[in-house]
Amino acid sequence: MAKEYSRTQRIGDQMQRELAELIRREVKDPRVGLVTITAVDVSRDLGHAKVFITVMGQDGADAVPQTLKALTSAASFLRLHLGRVMQLRSVPQLHFHFDESVSRGVHLSALIERAVAEDRLHKDADELDTKE
Repeated sequence: MAKEYSRTQRIGDQMQRELAELIRREVKDPRVGLVTITAVDVSRDLGHAKVFITVMGQDGADAVPQTLKALTSAASFLRLHLGRVMQLRSVPQLHFHFDESVSRGVHLSALIERAVAEDRLHKDADELDTKE
């Protein structure tokens, strides 16, 4: 059976696809590098949309705030183009947020790998003690 999606979810999914293309093709700000839109959460009244992004390929602690600042300043431009492409009566206000789930996942994977490596060392040490 097909899963039912609400209208706000369908609009959020379409906004995610369209925004990814618009940012890649139309935003010329040098502060915006490789941006991935991970999710768009649209409010029930379609007045606001939280756009969650990750920034790839940029080192430095100020890359994310600079990208968020650039995208926030381009929000009205992006809304205008979204309105044309999506043919909505009213396009939600765009609020950009950094999605920390990717970096959190990398951190957790590193912790798991370190724990497994330490377990192997302890297991090897125990095997040496039992052989002697």
